[in-house]
Amino acid sequence: MTTFSYNHLFTFTEAVFKSIGCPDDDATLATETLLSADLRGVDSHGVARLVGYVRLWEAGRINPAPRVGVTYETPSTAVVDGDGGLGLVVGPKAMQVAIEKARQVGTGWVSVRNSNHFGIAGYHAMKALAHNMIGMAMTNASPLVAPTYSLDRLLGTNPIAVAVPAGEQPDFVLDMATTTAANGKLEIAQRKNIPIPEGWAQDAAGVGSTDPNAVKNGGALLPLGGATGSHKGYGLGAVVDIFSAVLSGANYGPWVPPFVAFLQPPADPVGQGIGHFFGAMRVDAFRPADEFKAHMDNWITTFRNARATEGQHVLIPGDPERETSAKRLLEGIDLLDPVVRDLETVGAKFGVKL
Repeated sequence: MTTFSYNHLFTFTEAVFKSIGCPDDDATLATETLLSADLRGVDSHGVARLVGYVRLWEAGRINPAPRVGVTYETPSTAVVDGDGGLGLVVGPKAMQVAIEKARQVGTGWVSVRNSNHFGIAGYHAMKALAHNMIGMAMTNASPLVAPTYSLDRLLGTNPIAVAVPAGEQPDFVLDMATTTAANGKLEIAQRKNIPIPEGWAQDAAGVGSTDPNAVKNGGALLPLGGATGSHKGYGLGAVVDIFSAVLSGANYGPWVPPFVAFLQPPADPVGQGIGHFFGAMRVDAFRPADEFKAHMDNWITTFRNARATEGQHVLIPGDPERETSAKRLLEGIDLLDPVVRDLETVGAKFGVKL
C-alpha cells in the first residue's frame, strides 16, 4: 500500500490523459471526474481504472477529442451524442445540458449515446447541487449481471445516483449500483486474494459463490435484493438500461460493449456505445428553495437522530463518502500495490513518472 496526495495523483492522471490526445480542458475534466471516486472512497472506479481507459484508447475504442453535441431536443429534453469520447468528459457535458434546461424551464432530462464508462454516478448528480437543483444520473454498463433466475448475463451494474441540496445540513447524495456489489469490488477482492461475501455473485452453473473470480470464470453478478428480492434489483437495473440506452440509441442489454479492451464489442450492435441518463430539477420549480432546504434539514436531522441499534448510528446517504473525502484530501489516498504497478507501467509509456 502506498499513499499519494490528491494533487499528486491529479497531476499524474491529467498528464496521462493529455498524452493520449485529450485537449487540455477535457484532460482536466476527465481527471476531476475520475479522482472524485478515489476521494469518495469508491476505489474501484477511480485511478485504478486509468489503465483501462488507456487500453481502450490503444484499441481504438475511445475518441480522445470528441465533439460532444445535442442531436435532438425539446425545451426540457435532449439526446446527446458523445462521439465515442471518454464518459468522464461526455457525462459532465451532458449533465450541464440538463442543468441549463432546468434553469430555463424547471427541469432538464438528457439521454446519452455513443459514450464510454463515466466513472461514479454520484459525481454527475452532484453537479446540480450548486444550482439549487436536484440531480440524477444513471448509466448502463457491460453485461455482467444475471436477471433473476437467469444463467445469462444481460445487464450491467447500472448505477443510480440522486443528489438533493440541503441548507445547514450536508447534502443528501445517494449513489448505488443495482447489484448487491459493483464489479469493481470483486476486482479489489481479486487483488487482495480474499473471498467475496455470499450474495454477490453466482458461478457458471447459477450457484452462489464466494470466489472473487466467479464472474471471470463464466458466472455473473447478482441483482440487489438477495435470494428473496433480486427481482427488485433486476427491475431497477432494467429501468436504467432503458432510460440510458433504449431511449437514446445506445447499446443495451447484452450488446453493451465491455470495459476491458481485450474483449471485443458485440459484432451486431443495436446502438452506439454506452448510454447514460441525466436529470436536473430546479427546486424552486416546486416550492421556494429556502423553504425546501429548511425542510430537508429537518428530514436529515430526524433520520440522523433516529434510535439506532447497539453500537451503531443512522447514516444519511452521502455521509460515508463525504467523511472519506475530507479525510483523503488531508491525509492522502492509499493505493494497492498492484494499482501502483499498473500506473507506473502506463506512465512509462508516455514518459510520465508516478
